[in-house]
Amino acid sequence: MPGLPQTVAELAARINAALPQTQCTRCGYPDCASYAQAMAEGLAPINQCPPGGLEGVARLAAITGHAVVPLNPVHGLPAPRTVAVIDEDWCIGCTLCIKACPTDAIVGANKLMHTVIAAHCTGCELCIPVCPVDCIQLENASGTATGWAAWTPTQADNARQRYAMRQQRLAQHSAEPPAPEPDADTLPAQSPVHAVVNSQASTSHAARQAAIAAATARARQRRNPPSH
Repeated sequence: MPGLPQTVAELAARINAALPQTQCTRCGYPDCASYAQAMAEGLAPINQCPPGGLEGVARLAAITGHAVVPLNPVHGLPAPRTVAVIDEDWCIGCTLCIKACPTDAIVGANKLMHTVIAAHCTGCELCIPVCPVDCIQLENASGTATGWAAWTPTQADNARQRYAMRQQRLAQHSAEPPAPEPDADTLPAQSPVHAVVNSQASTSHAARQAAIAAATARARQRRNPPSH
């Protein structure tokens, strides 16, 4: 069509720029860029992004040349923008929400309480299901406004940049070569020191898992004390 980009890559970039960048995966794709690529290739319809709302569908229609259609309710309905809030009294410091957050909006450390930086939170809700003690809730951040009325282009740009930086960091981390292992042919039978070190490493992981399970059980017991 006249005026449309000449390549799939250019079209995907324009589509991605029109998405709210919540990285919520409600569209059925792992991130906004993947959904944009699928639309550019004609593999996905333009009505699978609830955070963008009906205005988002109209924007995508203008870019792709497709007709405006209602949002597909299978992927969710328009709703006010939300931000995640952690009840720090119940947080056990398991770091699972930190790993799940696509924009690094949650800060904290192992066994220390975590906090959400509201300005960076997109309301994607990906932290909710991974919390073992259900201490994360969503708070309304836009009143009755939904879609692009609740989410500015600046917020979308910031979210896209933060997600990109996180992906780059994760890629660099995964690309780091593992520590070289000693050649078994050049080493004598495992010494007592090596045995202790290896045993401590495996025990440390098991102990962490056990600590999370125990903390989870204690938190749930406090929240739901037995009735008498």
